[in-house]
Amino acid sequence: MLNKKLGAGAAFVAGLCAVASAVSAQDAEETFITAKQEQTAKRLIDKGLHDDTAWTLLESLTTEIGPRMAGSDAEARARDWGVQKLKRLGFKNVRIETFELTHWSRISERAEIVSPFPQALVIATLGHSPSTPAGGVTGEVVRFETLAALETSDADLSGKIIFVDEPMTRTQDGSGYGAAVKKRSRATIIAAEKGAVVALIRSVGTDSHRNPHTGGAVRGGAALAPVPTAALSNPDADQLARALKLAKEPVRVLVDIQTEFNQSATSGNVIGEIPGKSDELIVVGGHLDSWDLGTGAIDDGAGIAITVAAAKLVGDLKGKPARTIRVIMWGAEETGLWGAKAYAKAHEEELSLHVLAAESDFGAARIWKFQTRFGDAMLAKAKPFQRLLHPLGVGAGNNQASGGPDVSPLRAAGVPVISLYQDGSDYFDLHHTPDDTLDKVDPSAVQQNVAAWAATIYLASEMQGGFRDGAD
Repeated sequence: MLNKKLGAGAAFVAGLCAVASAVSAQDAEETFITAKQEQTAKRLIDKGLHDDTAWTLLESLTTEIGPRMAGSDAEARARDWGVQKLKRLGFKNVRIETFELTHWSRISERAEIVSPFPQALVIATLGHSPSTPAGGVTGEVVRFETLAALETSDADLSGKIIFVDEPMTRTQDGSGYGAAVKKRSRATIIAAEKGAVVALIRSVGTDSHRNPHTGGAVRGGAALAPVPTAALSNPDADQLARALKLAKEPVRVLVDIQTEFNQSATSGNVIGEIPGKSDELIVVGGHLDSWDLGTGAIDDGAGIAITVAAAKLVGDLKGKPARTIRVIMWGAEETGLWGAKAYAKAHEEELSLHVLAAESDFGAARIWKFQTRFGDAMLAKAKPFQRLLHPLGVGAGNNQASGGPDVSPLRAAGVPVISLYQDGSDYFDLHHTPDDTLDKVDPSAVQQNVAAWAATIYLASEMQGGFRDGAD
């Protein structure tokens, strides 16, 4: 009986310890932000859900500037637009940090089946593709179901046109892109190695419209694409595959691509700040350039508009934020992360002051997941963000956030990053196509983004201590 009583008592004590531990953990979480800060974050969310600043910015950028190829006159006009808008919205220390790059542009493109079933095909030249000879080249098409099949093929491809017909899988988080996009850069290199004269790929996209997806064939200022390279729209890829299946003779295709290079052009990052009480930095933004086929509404005008509008809401609060909030409109992302690399290099000496960085660059749909890349010892600091974002329909993710393409050099240098993941189910229907236009954007979804970003930026600025291991 005594042993049983002791056992029950031990269980009771253990239960009390468990409750105390849970309360202690909750208290520890609550010390990251005060009750007043939590209420402020909630007010920012409410304001964001009713704020039209982002929509107004996006409408202006896509209408008054339109397509904004890296290094082009249009991108230069976009930088001037960015400076003007940031100043009017009250940002301080507004400036352009310029850098040099190689500017590529398309002049013309056409493709057609010459025999045995003559008809036009819809293509989009891939970025940094060289031109074909004037008038184009005609060759027999050899189809490969996957990039791997091309890589391992021992067929004689001399003088042939290779066609990589690998499709992309539709996913909410965009994970299908990583596998599918490899053919965009690899196919042209392998084609050259094997003696082919042109590389064609199925568009890296999930739509079923005759809107081919462009994108960089070779990124980051690497050597130019070894052979002329273009993407077929998905229906045209289907058509060419059927022609190859039904033909009783080789299928011959004409491809005529004309492009232009300028080895020395100027781009730049547009920067504006909300000065804080300290010189520590929270960096957010999107990329200002776009491909030339659409008007860059979802990629990445929306990211620019959302982060600027969210930061402005924080800046409108009474008093200075604890940390300086730096908004960046990165230049020349699409053709090789030129702006991202230039920023990381120019600010190398102050990277230790970068407390947190994040980019919005996955469209304009609703945010559904929040992820971090904090130091392991700082993981508990994700919980206040998660709790406040939950009512917006945002779930908690893991600690493997990418932060976005333009903050990847910062992440590599040890800067903690976060990702506010948008629903990408339809993103790759529009990505890098003529359909990337303002009418595809839902204003209410943009407001949900602004609300989530405003609360996140505010908490990141005010939360005591950093997000790296060893932070106070």
